[in-house]
Amino acid sequence: MKGLFKSKPRTPAELVRQTRDLLIYIDLNGNTRDAKREDKQYHGLWQMAELSKLIRELKSILYGNNEAEPVPEACAQLTQEFFRENTLRLLITCLPKLNLEARKDATQVVANLQRQQVHSRLIASDYLEANRDILDTLIMGYENMDLALHYGAMLRECIRHQCIARYVLESEYMRKFFDFIELPNFDIASDASATFKELLTRHKSTVAEFLSKNYDWFCADFNEKLLSSATTSSQKTSYQAFGRDVTRSIKFCGYDAIC
Repeated sequence: MKGLFKSKPRTPAELVRQTRDLLIYIDLNGNTRDAKREDKQYHGLWQMAELSKLIRELKSILYGNNEAEPVPEACAQLTQEFFRENTLRLLITCLPKLNLEARKDATQVVANLQRQQVHSRLIASDYLEANRDILDTLIMGYENMDLALHYGAMLRECIRHQCIARYVLESEYMRKFFDFIELPNFDIASDASATFKELLTRHKSTVAEFLSKNYDWFCADFNEKLLSSATTSSQKTSYQAFGRDVTRSIKFCGYDAIC
């Protein structure tokens, strides 16, 4: 008899649409985590709990679980619906309002979606190229201690797309990575360094193009802000190793060294 009243499982597309609806609600209604349970006009706590559950379900579809591997068809449906409208933008915008576990799940969802293909296309790349300001938000996330590691992880996955890496390299924010790498918080500085290295080693032809136009200021900043400011021998050794990695990556650009 129990089976007669069991609710019908929601499809991946339905899960995304419900997630989007809740994100819109939360975005419009401020900090829902501070809502009072007794406020009949403001059901923020319920919405937040339901949103966290939905994001966890999205992650389960994309990554699988202990009982099953991801189903390609379900992943494709989820991905297509996710980028059909502004769900990615909403999720990133609302990230500060989520609890820690929901932030972790959201970060993993965004990261995985960068690798999902629909009809042999990485539609995440197309979406991000048309909405480049999202990258600005992720980059500047390094200035927020509570969100830096989440935004940093998302950003590294986004720059897997060559067009996105090119945008970041050519953006006004590129120079700020030298500041992020020197932030006093070790975890955030290390994360920024990992992103910086990914930017300068993954897409060799794009990096070569960037350095052909920006070699002088880049090397000056690298020497002045990183090597010269290193306070320990291990830190200086790390920066020198980083420079060698970048040099190997772009050696066909015609430069003998990065600094």
